[in-house]
Amino acid sequence: MTLMKAVVYNKKYSPYKLRISEIGKSIPSVNEVLVKVISVSLNAADYRSLKIGIIPKKKIFGSAVSGTIESVGRNVRQFKAGDAVVGDLTDFKFGGLAEYTAAAEKAFTLKLANTSFEDAVTLPVAATTALQALREKGKIHAGQKVLIVGSAGGVGTSAIQLAKYFGAKVTAVCSSKNVAQSIDLGADKVIDYTKTDFTKGSDRYDLILAINGNYPLLGYRRILNSNGTYVMVGGTLGQVLKSIFFGWLFSFGGKKMKTLSAKADQEDLAYLVQLLDEGKFNAIIHKRYTLDEAAEAMDDLSKGHCPSNVVINIEQSNLL
Repeated sequence: MTLMKAVVYNKKYSPYKLRISEIGKSIPSVNEVLVKVISVSLNAADYRSLKIGIIPKKKIFGSAVSGTIESVGRNVRQFKAGDAVVGDLTDFKFGGLAEYTAAAEKAFTLKLANTSFEDAVTLPVAATTALQALREKGKIHAGQKVLIVGSAGGVGTSAIQLAKYFGAKVTAVCSSKNVAQSIDLGADKVIDYTKTDFTKGSDRYDLILAINGNYPLLGYRRILNSNGTYVMVGGTLGQVLKSIFFGWLFSFGGKKMKTLSAKADQEDLAYLVQLLDEGKFNAIIHKRYTLDEAAEAMDDLSKGHCPSNVVINIEQSNLL
């Protein structure tokens, strides 16, 4: 049996329940590709699943990956060995925290030449969530006033850039330490939530993205314009459940209260790869780790210590 290194979950491990181990190398099915993983980006999908005990079948987390195709199943048509790819594994049993991972070809799209592997890996999950919230749920268009609550982190930093790309006027909400970052990313105005309760202000918005922050739904509804849309993008389990179960109660008149359940989408990912490759979107990386440090990275992310993306580089010598 050929072995590979992987970060494997075991509830007996201390302190993080994750440990690097040697296990059997992944084998692709007839409809799958085998990817030699170069970079992984950890996301809320990883640490929240770990926290509530939803463990991947193979006990390997890692939702966003980039790397090169090692081999393909006989039914695969989109890729060939040697292709550079980036993929979203959230709907395909995760598995990125390993030297190799196998998943359905529709989990991946090609990485373009002007983009590094570690920049590309920030797009799956975080940037696709922001895109789906703004474009599909929010129906964003040029000239709108958009409020992004939780403008730090992978989703928040992506949402600022995408909202500006679509021609919106952006107000970002974050803590004091992340104000400068939000301004640098293009926010027209930044509200420091430690100093100001924006739900009680006089400004009104056409679109609100609630990524983080425990504010009442009625407070959000109050600051929507008459035909405005609120989209719950993330937060604690309690916050998300409140939005799902009670949002519809407040969706009367022209105001709409929606909840996004982001999905892996090959076309969305390819769209973002193109923007990144053309320099219309920037990868924002807070910190880089090695595979040996994956447990520490997961812990840092879960504690809210990361104002942007967290990347684990498995193959340090081949990041371009």
